[in-house]
Amino acid sequence: MEPNVQTGVGLAPKRERVSRTGWERLLLDGGLLLLCFLMLAPFLWIISTSFRLPKDSFSLPPAIFPTSFHLGSYAEVFIRVPFLNFILNSMKISLIIVAGHILISSMAAFAFSRIRFPGRNLLFLVFLSGLMIPAQVTVIPRFILMSKLEMVDTHWALILPGLINPLGIFLIRQLMMTVSTTYDEAAYMDGASRMYVFLKIIMPMAFPAVAVTSVMTFIGTWNDFFGPLIFLNTFEKMTLPIGMAVLSGAFVQGNLSAILAGVAMSLSIPLLFYIAGQKYLVEGISTGGLKL
Repeated sequence: MEPNVQTGVGLAPKRERVSRTGWERLLLDGGLLLLCFLMLAPFLWIISTSFRLPKDSFSLPPAIFPTSFHLGSYAEVFIRVPFLNFILNSMKISLIIVAGHILISSMAAFAFSRIRFPGRNLLFLVFLSGLMIPAQVTVIPRFILMSKLEMVDTHWALILPGLINPLGIFLIRQLMMTVSTTYDEAAYMDGASRMYVFLKIIMPMAFPAVAVTSVMTFIGTWNDFFGPLIFLNTFEKMTLPIGMAVLSGAFVQGNLSAILAGVAMSLSIPLLFYIAGQKYLVEGISTGGLKL
């Protein structure tokens, strides 16, 4: 009888701990679900309002979920402004910048991580110092340079400065630093060239950081309002953020349902781009700061 009593006494605190852990997990999951709903509520309101009639856009209390499915606002977006042209301009600029940025950043990261040359660390710190300079500080010299090159009011005025980003070089370089140099040495012993090592060995291992940099660069370029506002003058060459400002009207007095319909469509492309690379985001960000 004594062992049974001792066993019973020993099990009681364990059942209490499991019950308390279950309540804590329930509260944690409930809090996270509430936080997720609060974060998604503005997006749900944007989508639901885009389907409403203009007269119902300012209904109180605001309806989070769609109450009607009026598609006239989506058609009005393409009637009021050349919305498709804005999307194509943004897509063209974003994709060219992403492709060029990945090529330049990955090659620079390979040089900083795998090639030893005098002043390598100092030059890398100089590149990183560019992260501390806001883009607004350099807009005047950039505009003067583009004027001298006769690239104002062209997409190249946005593409060329966007090809180099110190943050992308930093992320890719940090992940490459975690790859053992034994892979390089074995490839060199087999007669491989440096370009082969870069393309066939290092780049596949650094793909998570490349994916993170691609997503960040695409979304940043897609949402850029300041650059196109300064460098583009022709209506047909404007990008989507400028087009959304035109759609909103001079004093944001346009049709709110049509404005939010444009916002919903403009969010779809970067959302798809993010979903395609989301599984690499956490891995790339977590490994990007492992080794300096």
